[in-house]
Amino acid sequence: MHPARRGELFILTATVLAAAGWLFSKEAILGLPPAGFVGWRFVLAALIMLPFCYQQLRATPLSLIAKGAAIGLVMTLNLIFWIQGISHSEGIGEGAFIMSLAMLMVPPLAWLVFKERPSRTFWLALPVAVIGLFLLTLGNGLSLSTGQLFFLAASLSLAMYFNLNGRFARRMDPVALTCIQLMVVGVMHLFYSAGFEQWPETISAMTWGWFAASVLLATSLRFGFQTVGQKFSDVGNAALIMMLEPVWTVLISVFWYHEPMPLQKVLGCILILVALFSYRSAGLLTWYRAKRRR
Repeated sequence: MHPARRGELFILTATVLAAAGWLFSKEAILGLPPAGFVGWRFVLAALIMLPFCYQQLRATPLSLIAKGAAIGLVMTLNLIFWIQGISHSEGIGEGAFIMSLAMLMVPPLAWLVFKERPSRTFWLALPVAVIGLFLLTLGNGLSLSTGQLFFLAASLSLAMYFNLNGRFARRMDPVALTCIQLMVVGVMHLFYSAGFEQWPETISAMTWGWFAASVLLATSLRFGFQTVGQKFSDVGNAALIMMLEPVWTVLISVFWYHEPMPLQKVLGCILILVALFSYRSAGLLTWYRAKRRR
């Protein structure tokens, strides 16, 4: 198989694992406290990654490690909103599409915080995404449900994380930076869990199975496949393939939770996907043209 095709296959597998992670997480928190689940999931994932970046971490100045950890606090906030969104939702499909809006929240936050004006393509894609979000929430009248509000907050905090991390990531080894931030997320959630959550006296083997799948498949193996895939595949193809995650999540939710998908929700998902596709494609086209000029 051609290396580029193999890389795209790795990325496609990573999107499926990421979508499955929504299912693993929702099932796991039926028997585990949400913050405790996230804490141990990310701590163990960081420990699994540690041998692969130990030398890079030793060579990294403490000041950079501290800055990377500080950005990890924003990631912590994102995971707090995300796991609460999952726990307050009957399904996971529409939440995945709401979370995917983070890509369209990045430009206005960059404009607000870093004075970087959004492109014309963003302003064309934004109203399409807003209409899609409106159709997703139409079943609640003109209001958002508790779970949808948490997912929207998670999307906003994820956009802030993308803005901060994107400007810092070039200064550190990416695997080492990911390891640090996963550990920060895990430790902060465990501190919260120790202070405010009550662990059950007994935990079923099924719950531990979902937890293990979250750590090994949806976190460690997923990031590994994604890293390998991005190494061999074209950046444009990789970015477009990664947009399939909410699609897989909807299919899983419909199959596993029998999540109702009336016509207006289907149209909402399609409009959000169209907005993301058009915005991402325009950005990739600009990148490709700049690369050709070099």
